[in-house]
Amino acid sequence: MIIANISTPLLGMVDTAMVGHLSAAHYLGAVAIGSMIFTFVFWGFGFLRMATTGLTSQAYGENSTAKMQAVLMQSIWLALIIAVLLLLIQLPIRNLALHLVSSSQDVEYFAAVYFDIRIWSAPATLINYAILGWLIGREASKAALLMVLVINITNILLDALFVMGLGMDVDGVALASVIAEYSGLLMGLFLLKHYGLNKAGICLSLSKKVLQQSRHGLHVHGNVMIRTFLLISCFALFTTQGARQGDTVLAANSVLLNFITFMAFVLDGFANATEALTGKAIGRKSPTMLKRALSLTAFWSILMAMLFSLIYLLFGSSIIRLLTGIDAVIEFAGMYLIWVIIAPMIAVWSYLLDGLFVGATRSREMRNTMLFAAFGCYLPAFYLLQPYGNHGLWAALIIFLAARGISQSFYIGKIMRLADPN
Repeated sequence: MIIANISTPLLGMVDTAMVGHLSAAHYLGAVAIGSMIFTFVFWGFGFLRMATTGLTSQAYGENSTAKMQAVLMQSIWLALIIAVLLLLIQLPIRNLALHLVSSSQDVEYFAAVYFDIRIWSAPATLINYAILGWLIGREASKAALLMVLVINITNILLDALFVMGLGMDVDGVALASVIAEYSGLLMGLFLLKHYGLNKAGICLSLSKKVLQQSRHGLHVHGNVMIRTFLLISCFALFTTQGARQGDTVLAANSVLLNFITFMAFVLDGFANATEALTGKAIGRKSPTMLKRALSLTAFWSILMAMLFSLIYLLFGSSIIRLLTGIDAVIEFAGMYLIWVIIAPMIAVWSYLLDGLFVGATRSREMRNTMLFAAFGCYLPAFYLLQPYGNHGLWAALIIFLAARGISQSFYIGKIMRLADPN
């Protein structure tokens, strides 16, 4: 799962590097804004991955093939409905997003170009979330890796072809993403057939009995959706406020966010393992299995976070130069590098505990802790630290990450008791 996860931020780094070495900062800013919009639009429905993993892992622990297939198909139907709605209202979404960002005219123009192309990946992207969640939940990590690699390798190759070979700019980056998502969907459908999904499983998911029993699943989906929208809203606020400080600050922040994203996806590899093992332990009512899973993933997560901080301290400036050749962006990114150096040790707890919450399908607690972190900590910190400019913006983000982990820790005992057979 770590290998699968890191291919995604590596792709983001390739996108950044492709446009970061073009002639002007507004290309980099446009991709940053466009990517942020789709982070909001698509990852707002990331519950299709997380909730599916939790529900599938518990069914897997119970050794119920019928339940696993029903969970998958319900998530796919939900993904299709959401994707069609997104395509129908794409123009209002684009116009509202670009209005809220309030960036320069050049950035806004190219961000709109990026959006108009990338939005057509919606059906494939959302269905891929559901398929990946199902594969992770049933501990088919190699299959998940294969699917993600198909998406990201295709995207990287097409990035190089369209931008470096054919002379395209943000339109080439967006088109590469669309083609790659549909390539991943084809691989995902092949994998589902390999793992035994058949016509009987599809029919079962639509049966009246299963639909009546799906309320818990919809409840989990709903709470995780609220949690995810709050999370990406906080990062969207970070990006938009950077944009208000100018194209150079926006570009510098987008470069540094690649550090955060790469670290997050590596640590999410341990969180994914925690999700699958937690759900399996609860399904089997095994507190010993649950304690062992959490202790092992916690140990390796903390060790990896320490390694990230060390790497960013020693090589952060060199990484920045790999991502962009624009001198002003390099200078500004270097000024704020300290924040991404300290981020891993603060953020590691929230990533780890997300895995515990997802595997236990404790979606209400996930929602409540995110509400506290966003409204009780991030927004007040953002408001109070505005006089400090971009440093204040980064400080508020770090406070938000810390608040998430601290608030989640209060529920650990309650979740551990879910595996108690009594």
